[in-house]
Amino acid sequence: MSLRIVLADDHQMFRHALRALLAREPAFKVVAEAASGDEVLAIAAAQPVDLVCMDIAMPGMNGIDATRRLLAAHPHIGVIGLSAFADRQFVIDLLEAGARGYITKAEAGDELLRAIHTVREGRTYLCPDVAATVASALLDRGSLYAAAPRLTERERQVLQLIAEGLTSMQIGDRLHIAASTVDVHRRNLMRKLDLHNVAELARYAITQGISPTRQALDGGLPN
Repeated sequence: MSLRIVLADDHQMFRHALRALLAREPAFKVVAEAASGDEVLAIAAAQPVDLVCMDIAMPGMNGIDATRRLLAAHPHIGVIGLSAFADRQFVIDLLEAGARGYITKAEAGDELLRAIHTVREGRTYLCPDVAATVASALLDRGSLYAAAPRLTERERQVLQLIAEGLTSMQIGDRLHIAASTVDVHRRNLMRKLDLHNVAELARYAITQGISPTRQALDGGLPN
């Protein structure tokens, strides 16, 4: 039976390139494409899926939170993270969410094929760039987990929406929480990350890959 794969990335051209790559393998079948984490969850609920190639930074629900929710409902699905970054915190968060592999987009060629075969066999695969990052982190004071402040799922959601330019009221409406609660999360984020205003939060989210948009760097941020 073919391995049923979902490609999740908010860039259509990148998804098409991955589809063409996977078409080289008769044992692989791309059954669906998704542009957000919410779409991944909907696809997995509607049809059988064996593996998801999951972008980390997508609009709406990001890849880390989508992975956590996907595997809570469908623990048999393998997840391989895709990111433009080999950031150690991304690796930590994604592996903690249950992913079995991590590939940088710069290496998403034969490395991705190797990763899929490896994950299919029940093992974990990290591409060379990511493996080097993990090794460096392990050698840095002997701890991979001391790398950066830990954010909750809700804090990541609020941070991503701040970077997308939404006001506290708009974020509250999107997440179904009060605007005052959003403000509390924003203050907590500033304290945890040692940042001092919304612009700094937005820049942090973008540079860390939490948000896929760069509009925050061009102005127009809410106060």
